[in-house]
Amino acid sequence: MRLIGIGVGPGDPEHLTLKALRALKEADRVFVPSLGRAAEIVSEHVECTPLDFAMSDAASRDEHWDKAGALIAEVARAGTAAFATIGDPNVYSTFTYIAHTVRALLPDVTIETVPGITAMQDLASRTGTVLAEGEERLALVPYTAGDDKLREALASFDTVIVYKGGRHLPDVLRAVDEAGREPVYGEELGRAKQTLVAPDGRAPYFSTVIAPPRRAGRGGRL
Repeated sequence: MRLIGIGVGPGDPEHLTLKALRALKEADRVFVPSLGRAAEIVSEHVECTPLDFAMSDAASRDEHWDKAGALIAEVARAGTAAFATIGDPNVYSTFTYIAHTVRALLPDVTIETVPGITAMQDLASRTGTVLAEGEERLALVPYTAGDDKLREALASFDTVIVYKGGRHLPDVLRAVDEAGREPVYGEELGRAKQTLVAPDGRAPYFSTVIAPPRRAGRGGRL
């Protein structure tokens, strides 16, 4: 009786780890969000079952989580069910809601996760951006928490990463600029439509902004 959440990275198929691939192949059944990046990556290696999710309103979200959880629980009840998710299953992932639902149906289920590369790591690598060094502090902020939360983080932390800010990208970039920082931007990371240049207006939901600190020489923040 087992459920495993598997991170497959933000979009680059080569970011699927060896451990993730082994877990996918050993599972009795693999579930993925339908029409998503995880499905594209996973379907190249194993057969997978797509699940529909809705984020439009609370009632729709709960209904889809319940339906997905029930399907996954039936597999987990007699073996190992896997749920593949973009990025990491423990960072702003649908898997956490699925795991909660399955646990309610199967209190004795074993829940495990396989870590995946996150968008902030991918973007940092592609742009040569150091996320943190020495005594620097790092904050990950979903812009959905509000512009004030982003500005608080920019005033308090050395490096700030912003997720979920696509629709409000001009506001995100304005806050970063007013904090005296140079933004690092990326969208569709690892995919054919990848760009590291911020658009003038709105951006996709899956876009990432890094606001690193200004550093003075080697070891300046030790």
